[in-house]
Amino acid sequence: MPGHPPGAETRPSLPADRRGRRLRDLRISVTDRCNFRCPYCMPAEIYGEKYTFLPRGEVLSFEEIERLSRIFVDLGTSKLRITGGEPLLRAELPTLIKKLASIEGIRDIALTSNGQLLEDQAGPLRDAGLRRVTVSLDSLDPEQFRRMSGRNFGPERVLAGIEAADRAGLAPIKINCVVQRGLNDPSFIELARHFRGTRHVVRFIEYMDVGTLNRWKPSEVVAASEILDRIAREAPLEPVGPAYPGEVARRYRYRDGSGEIGIIASVTQPFCGDCVRARLTPDGRLVTCLFATDGRDLKAALRGGASDAELRDLIRSVWTQRDDAYSEQRGAAASRASESPKRRRVEMYEIGG
Repeated sequence: MPGHPPGAETRPSLPADRRGRRLRDLRISVTDRCNFRCPYCMPAEIYGEKYTFLPRGEVLSFEEIERLSRIFVDLGTSKLRITGGEPLLRAELPTLIKKLASIEGIRDIALTSNGQLLEDQAGPLRDAGLRRVTVSLDSLDPEQFRRMSGRNFGPERVLAGIEAADRAGLAPIKINCVVQRGLNDPSFIELARHFRGTRHVVRFIEYMDVGTLNRWKPSEVVAASEILDRIAREAPLEPVGPAYPGEVARRYRYRDGSGEIGIIASVTQPFCGDCVRARLTPDGRLVTCLFATDGRDLKAALRGGASDAELRDLIRSVWTQRDDAYSEQRGAAASRASESPKRRRVEMYEIGG
């Protein structure tokens, strides 16, 4: 995959937001549909059989995604992550990956998936240019998996997908586990045990108030310090420095050399100051924060005949006006009252977490 042009990341022309953060990471949601109904993202009582998802004509085409990605690269982006919904539901996804992999300046293309369809698609995606994959897996316990996925099956196909991704060369694989008190907090350590000694990295995520549908309560958050302590009691850990600037997970390795874990602590230890991520929704809205209230419509300009220069100026203007720091604001509010600030937010299935 072509490297980033020498010196590009430090060019003065690259836009910075009001906090001095550069635009380096673009997360592209290719569909709002999902084959799971996780209660913290797409609860089944709301997203049932009669729910109307985006019509095909409202979703960005592969060509539109490629064009916008090239413009983002011009503005400093070097990493792309494909998300959903569940991105593997998007037909012919390897075709998009191949288009994106051909863009000069892209150093990394990754994908986040629930893993249910990964077993058959891992090889074609790797051949198309995908480099890494992150799989969401909240529990190995069949009953807990059913409760947290909203589906009547266990984790077997997800585990098969992880094995297929490993064989295809999409390793080391990251496994994301959202830890929620009262659901999987008694058994999350089983994931650490299962993947210890492999090349895969389990990342434990504090339960966050993404979107407006999960009825989030601070009492259901298992703090990073508790997660770390419970794992370290069984297998001693030591901290590892970040692999790159702006990495969201705090890394820890087992002292016996049997691998590492990560902990994402945006509730108790906000990391807004290092955030260099933008998100593109399936219908072409540019969202500048995981907890944003809305996004800027790029599709209207894209389909209205805007030139690349005009689109570049539009994206630049959005980014340079950005001052997002929701996690820090939530933390400040929590010190005054035991709840997060109440406001409308973009739902997680629209932006892929």
